[in-house]
Amino acid sequence: MEKLKDFAQIVAEAQRGELVFPTSVNAALSLQMTLADPDCHDEDVIRKLLAEPILAARAVALANSAVFRSNGAALATGVRTAVMRLGYRNLYSLTAAMVVRQFGARIRDPQLRMRAEQLWKYTAHVAALAYVIAGRITRVEPDTALFAGIMHEVGGFYLLGRADVIPGLLDDPEEWMGAAQEIIAREIMKKLQVPEPVALAIVSLRGGAVGIPPEGLRDTLLVARYLCPVPSPLPQAQDHVLARTAALSGYLEQHPQIAVLLDEAAEQAKSMSAALLV
Repeated sequence: MEKLKDFAQIVAEAQRGELVFPTSVNAALSLQMTLADPDCHDEDVIRKLLAEPILAARAVALANSAVFRSNGAALATGVRTAVMRLGYRNLYSLTAAMVVRQFGARIRDPQLRMRAEQLWKYTAHVAALAYVIAGRITRVEPDTALFAGIMHEVGGFYLLGRADVIPGLLDDPEEWMGAAQEIIAREIMKKLQVPEPVALAIVSLRGGAVGIPPEGLRDTLLVARYLCPVPSPLPQAQDHVLARTAALSGYLEQHPQIAVLLDEAAEQAKSMSAALLV
């Protein structure tokens, strides 16, 4: 009962817009605002990236991943080359990754911190897989899929951070925890100005069944989650997981060429997710 009250309080705070954001996300949010400005110039982006060494290193690493060097492009050795190769939309996703990851960066409890690191590994793999699957299978804009993959567990990161100051919050999770996470995620995405189509796809993941054949952004994320080699540290509704697995397994058995494409996508996503983990 006490835990239910804690969740109710966190949900109420989120709905009132009283979200607790780490101060360390300010630089990334500033870069996002610059990238979203239609009058933005490359020099402004490069200057802000260079002011954030971790973000700059991730940009270069991502630009050198297999997905972005598939045409035989030379190794990127600096921020300027990375900016030119990735483009503003992928850089926007990269800054979103920094924002999401920072929710778990200040956690002091070692067990919760381990779960936050595991959740980030899972998120990075799902995002990378979503990028490749979007271009090869579901015909969704890959940049949008990458961004959605990065954002899709933002509610989980937020709850892990809050559990650090509310002991026992995530112990023995109940069914209503998923609903609370969904509400919190929606409010955070509003705060971060996530486009409504992306937010809708993310909140509809809970209990969602993959369409056959898979199409659209939600199915892209569901297939990426199905293929992800890294387990999520957060509970999922097992009946829906099993239903997704059965539906996709049957579809892939009937369409072996799709299965081959997904295997290739998983291989390409390895280097891309490694870049996001830098």
